[in-house]
Amino acid sequence: MLQNMFSFGASQFGALPMMPAQAMTQQATRHARRVYVGGLPPLANEQTIATFFSGVMSAIGGNSAGPGDAVVNVYINHEKKFAFVEMRTVEEASNAMALDGIMFEGVSVRVRRPTDYNPSLAAALGPSQPSPHLNLSAVGLTPGITGGVEGPDRIFVGGLPYYFTDAQIRELLESFGPLRGFDLVKDRDTGNSKGYGFCVYQDPAVTDVACAALNGLKMGDKTLTVRRATASGQAKDQENILQQAQQHIAIQKMVLQAGGNLPGIGMPAGMGETPTKVVCLTEVVSADELRDDEEYNDIVEDMREEGAKFGPLVSIIIPRPDANGDWSSGVGKVFLEYADISGSSKAKAALHGRKFGGNDVTAEYYPEDKYLNGDYGA
Repeated sequence: MLQNMFSFGASQFGALPMMPAQAMTQQATRHARRVYVGGLPPLANEQTIATFFSGVMSAIGGNSAGPGDAVVNVYINHEKKFAFVEMRTVEEASNAMALDGIMFEGVSVRVRRPTDYNPSLAAALGPSQPSPHLNLSAVGLTPGITGGVEGPDRIFVGGLPYYFTDAQIRELLESFGPLRGFDLVKDRDTGNSKGYGFCVYQDPAVTDVACAALNGLKMGDKTLTVRRATASGQAKDQENILQQAQQHIAIQKMVLQAGGNLPGIGMPAGMGETPTKVVCLTEVVSADELRDDEEYNDIVEDMREEGAKFGPLVSIIIPRPDANGDWSSGVGKVFLEYADISGSSKAKAALHGRKFGGNDVTAEYYPEDKYLNGDYGA
């Protein structure tokens, strides 16, 4: 799959030829000395990648092995627009992880660990986290904003609904505390979510509490699998962790029932609601648009077509002003009734926050009894 390899050998750096023992060490540490760089610009090649990353590493003070170029090899796949960049040392590869999101030839590139990276083995070879003393501002990056999804407290989050956005998932995870890093894994060709990702909390003590609380949680028609990404970091006191998780969930429910929110903690949209088959949308239509019959029918058909993307629609109601033009109950709202909860939950998640006519759409579950009784003013 890898189409080219460009090796920056010993002669380029003026070093002595590599001895057999050195070669063995290089081979054993290669998985921890390489970084994955994705989303490359179309004209990037082995030489420009090596020159760029060597220069950037020097600029931020990331060359822990001393003077010279940090990059020794570049393996590039032009078709998929990614490369593996091999550094001189394990520490320099860890420092390079702080470069996630850096601009290269006008494009923001992704910097990740390769799939063969073994955290357990790497821990014995050198630092697994970037140095806190890197001067990231020298290359236009802000410390703590990018990267940060590696380490012993890394969490795997699987079973995510494919239609959930990065922001929605982050909001769910941050109900337990601030994140140091979050990475939703996406298809490299389509950009669509693969339904899983990884995160790390700023406070390591939150890790096991979040895992215990979120694992097995129903999200639409999916069930979350949330656990530590490495077996070496398993919780030692499962009973205490489970108790903390249960207390966290209980507090969140109490806050929701009281109609409030915890300072600094944002509850995910809909996490405390009782799902129904009816979704109510606001900030979608105005009274003026609904007065004209032809325009009203167009709006109904547009909403029917959009709503049907998430599941079988039973009915759609868009209240409009009465014959005298007077305001009636529910004007400005759109009601979508689905055949099941799966359809309504998908619609609510996908439509909430979407821009429509310059406005942010709000999507909420609506009581089925009120909808069936024609009460649209709740």
